[in-house]
Amino acid sequence: MDDTTRAEEGLSVLLGRVAEGDEAAFVTVYEAVSGAVLGTACAVLRDRAQAEEVTQEVFVEVWRTAGRYRADRGGVRTWVLTMAHRRAVDRVRSAQAAADRERRSARLDAALPEFDEVSEEALARDERDRVRERVRRCLGSLTEIQRRSVALAYYRGLTCREVSEALSVPLGTVKTRLRDGMLRLRDCLGVSGR
Repeated sequence: MDDTTRAEEGLSVLLGRVAEGDEAAFVTVYEAVSGAVLGTACAVLRDRAQAEEVTQEVFVEVWRTAGRYRADRGGVRTWVLTMAHRRAVDRVRSAQAAADRERRSARLDAALPEFDEVSEEALARDERDRVRERVRRCLGSLTEIQRRSVALAYYRGLTCREVSEALSVPLGTVKTRLRDGMLRLRDCLGVSGR
């Protein structure tokens, strides 16, 4: 039996004792494979600090799951290094996924208007709709000649003379109806006079 085989059998026995809660056996297993675990993690992660974290996680897992080890499936060193490799790869994938999410989020944020712009536009549109409804309601309170005179003068931009001609009403009557209509609108809309 060569030294490697004897060492592996010794680790297998020690791991059995670790499964029973033997801390001294755990320290011996740790000392035997921690360098290889750190090396595997460093090779995958290329960051010593993260590799040290992975090494710590692996040995916590070894302590918790030592009872699951099966010698017929491979050596202790292989079992522990497989854990280390998987954890390191998971960490790389997790970091890549986080970076991808941040890039997608940044693209979405750049495409969306600022919240304040959206809320301000919604408030402004709501206010415009309320004002239009109030104006419609107030125009409905005018007499027919007042409403038609105001509509022609203020919505179509006709002069008093043009309104007079369009409605076939004397100019003085149009002026009076416009003045009375505007006063009524002002009162209805709650606009203070000068």
